[in-house]
Amino acid sequence: MAIEDHDERAGMSRRGVLAGSCSAVALSAVPAPSPDTDTKSAPVATMPVTLKVNGRARSLDLDPRTTLLDALREHLQLTGTKKGCDHGQCGACTVIVEGRRINACLSLALQHDGDAVTTIEGLGTPDRLHPMQAAFVKHDGYQCGYCTPGQICSAVAVLDEMRAGIPSHVQADITARPPMTTTEMRERMSGNICRCGAYSNIAEAMADVAGVRT
Repeated sequence: MAIEDHDERAGMSRRGVLAGSCSAVALSAVPAPSPDTDTKSAPVATMPVTLKVNGRARSLDLDPRTTLLDALREHLQLTGTKKGCDHGQCGACTVIVEGRRINACLSLALQHDGDAVTTIEGLGTPDRLHPMQAAFVKHDGYQCGYCTPGQICSAVAVLDEMRAGIPSHVQADITARPPMTTTEMRERMSGNICRCGAYSNIAEAMADVAGVRT
């Protein structure tokens, strides 16, 4: 006679016995809470940091893990700088730190204690645009506009890099001054992604500011 899954005399199934046994083992493996254990999470220690943002000293107490991007957006309410990929791949969060462009999402705020930071809000105002901002308007260098703050900050820094003689990866001779050409500008701007595809207009805006023919 075959063994049945259900033993009528015992009033239970083998499946029920196995399930109950597994549950008992699992529960016995969980350590009992100690009466001295604080069930509330400990507060995160903060650290002071001072940033010179758009010419103004700003002092903050931040979680050491706070990125420069989040410090600007969430703590200083400078929301012109955008959070795109948050992985340093799109360039939407580009700001200028000590004269150099960086991806703010990849940098901790504490790394820049005392540094001068320029965001899109610090480049110009609606009634007094930075030349690059005015050129983007003139040449329609944007569509949805989400990447535009990072594009403009990067474009300003790119022209400064070229004027300072900083070489790029596409130069045949890295000891020579970089040529002020649209090809060179496009290469240097390759880390700023525009999903709308306004690249040609962005290049025209940069060439206009640089005084270069496209």
